[in-house]
Amino acid sequence: MELKEKYTIDDLIAIMERLRQPDGCPWDRVQTHQSIKKSMIEETYEAIDALDFGDDKAFANELGDVLLQVVFHAQIAHERGAFDFTDIVTEICTKLITRHTHVFGEDNAGNEEEALTNWEKNKKKEKAISTYTGILKDVPQYLPALMRAEKVQKKARGFGFDWDNIDDVYSKVYEEIEELKSAQTENDEAHIREEYGDLLFSVVNLGRFLDTDPETALTAASNKFISRFEKLEKMAVDKGLDIAKMTLSELDELWNCVKSQ
Repeated sequence: MELKEKYTIDDLIAIMERLRQPDGCPWDRVQTHQSIKKSMIEETYEAIDALDFGDDKAFANELGDVLLQVVFHAQIAHERGAFDFTDIVTEICTKLITRHTHVFGEDNAGNEEEALTNWEKNKKKEKAISTYTGILKDVPQYLPALMRAEKVQKKARGFGFDWDNIDDVYSKVYEEIEELKSAQTENDEAHIREEYGDLLFSVVNLGRFLDTDPETALTAASNKFISRFEKLEKMAVDKGLDIAKMTLSELDELWNCVKSQ
C-alpha cells in the first residue's frame, strides 16, 4: 500500500483487514478481544494526556490510536461473524438519535440539565431498566474507582438519595476516619480495606459537593508531589547529598524549603 497525503476511515479498515490476513502481520493476526482490551484503556489515557498538554498534533495522533482499537475490535468481530465497523456506526447513530429526543423528537430541553434528564430517561427506557438499583448497576465496573464512585453517587442523587448539605458530608468523612482507626486496632485486613474504601467513597462525595472532579484533583496532587520531589532532589544534589542516605529529618527540611518557594 502506497503512502498518501490523506486517508479515510475506509483506508484504515482495509489496512487492518490486510494485517489480519494469513500473510499479514504475525502479531496483529493472532490478537483477540481479550488480548488487546487493556490497550483501549491505555490509548484513551494517552489521548487525554495529549489533550491536557494542549498539543493538538499529539492529540490527533493519540485519537488515531483510540480509533485503531475500535477498528481492530471490529475486524476481529467481523471474522467471528459477530459484527463489523458498519454495525458499530449504526449502533452509535441510532443511540444519538433515540436519546436526543429534544433534538430529533418531541421532547424539550432548554438547558444542559434538561438535556441530560432526557438522555437518562431514554437510556433507562432503551435498556429496560426497571429499578433504581438497576440504574446504579449500569455504571461500568471497569471504570477507574474514583470515577465510578462519583458516577454512582450522581445517579443516586438523581432519585433523591443524597446529603442535604456539605456539613453532613464533612461529618461523614470524619466518621469514616474514626471507623478506619477502629478497624486498624483490630488488625483485621479485610475490615481495614472495607473501612478505607468507605472513607474514599465519602471523600469522593465531598469532592462532588465542592464541584471538584476527584480524578482531576488526585492527578494534580500526584503531579505536584513529583514536581516538588524533583526540586527536592536538585537541592540535595546541589548540596552534594544522596537522597537515599539522608535521614527523614533532613528530607523534611528540604521538603519544607521546596513548599515555601
